[in-house]
Amino acid sequence: MMANEQIKVEKTLTINKPAEELYRFWRNFENLPRFIKHLKEVKVYDDGKIRWIVEGLLDRTLEWDAVIVEDKENEVIAWASVQSAEFQNSGVVQFKPAPGNRGTEVKVVRKYNLPGGVIGNALAKPAAGIAKLFGEDPKHNLTEDLRHFKMLMEAGEIATTEGQPRGQG
Repeated sequence: MMANEQIKVEKTLTINKPAEELYRFWRNFENLPRFIKHLKEVKVYDDGKIRWIVEGLLDRTLEWDAVIVEDKENEVIAWASVQSAEFQNSGVVQFKPAPGNRGTEVKVVRKYNLPGGVIGNALAKPAAGIAKLFGEDPKHNLTEDLRHFKMLMEAGEIATTEGQPRGQG
């Protein structure tokens, strides 16, 4: 695997709320673990750095610092991991009015470089590598994270069937 291979996933979803409300909720980074599946905790430091703590596969925790590289109120938030981070990644979330006054289109783009060393070298394909680190497909995770954000913002909670009995087939 080449060291500079990168995975890029993106998804857009319309949420029936104004951009200002969605931006404000997302910009409070401590809210992110409420709807991003593997994100365990986010800490914001006074120097502008953000510490991301993510649960990986086999109870492995990944931690890294990132900085905001673009922030336009009610429009866009972009971040990137610091150069020394073990898990190189970046992302952007854009908020724009949906056609027909139907709320806001929220577009998220995430880019990942696999960690180096033993884990990175052992993985033949980048997508498989991310899946091995987090136990799932990154595109699926992004889709689920955005669906959870939509539910949380529109209904105030994330609907789940977890813990409910299954029907017999």
